[in-house]
Amino acid sequence: MAKRVAVFIDAQNMYQGARTTFFGRSGSHTLGQFDPRKFGELVCQKAPVGGTDIDRALVDVRVYTGRPDSSKDPRSYGAHMRQSAAWEKRGVIVRPRTLRYPFDWPSRPAEEKGVDVALAIDFVTMAVDGTYDIGVIASTDTDLRPAIEYVIEKTAASAEVAAWIAGPRAGLTIPGIHLWCHRLSRNDYDLVADPTDYNIRPQVSRS
Repeated sequence: MAKRVAVFIDAQNMYQGARTTFFGRSGSHTLGQFDPRKFGELVCQKAPVGGTDIDRALVDVRVYTGRPDSSKDPRSYGAHMRQSAAWEKRGVIVRPRTLRYPFDWPSRPAEEKGVDVALAIDFVTMAVDGTYDIGVIASTDTDLRPAIEYVIEKTAASAEVAAWIAGPRAGLTIPGIHLWCHRLSRNDYDLVADPTDYNIRPQVSRS
């Protein structure tokens, strides 16, 4: 029987990770974007070397993301909603948290709050409920380590992580625990890249 794989994506962490790793944060804002469904399918196909769970079936892709405030930043909100709609159309579950704006915004950028907590809670509760056999966290946020440790030590599920990698740098690790990391290269990124500019409203044809 195929092992059920669920992929949990920290959207901003992975977007910024791709930009930093492959593009040096330069160029169009679309560089670093990726299709979560294609990303999940790619990771699901990459069984750990030497593992026994070669037969893997993707059952869930979940994206955790900050959502702009529609009244404070309507342009970014519109782009975000178009991107979220595109993801959901592909069967991805989007779990947004409204961004927190400092008093002197936009001099200082808005911040994500609670995104990692929402991801960690779902990762743990779904493992406890037996929703997946293998949970893959796509993030390098060390705040997620306790959730990974709990799933490995207290549930029947397995845990893996994924990260964009260039050179010898490793992804998320936990001392004393063997944690498989899907080290995703530039070639992997190109397979799942999304060049869509969601700031541009799609043209509506009128007959």
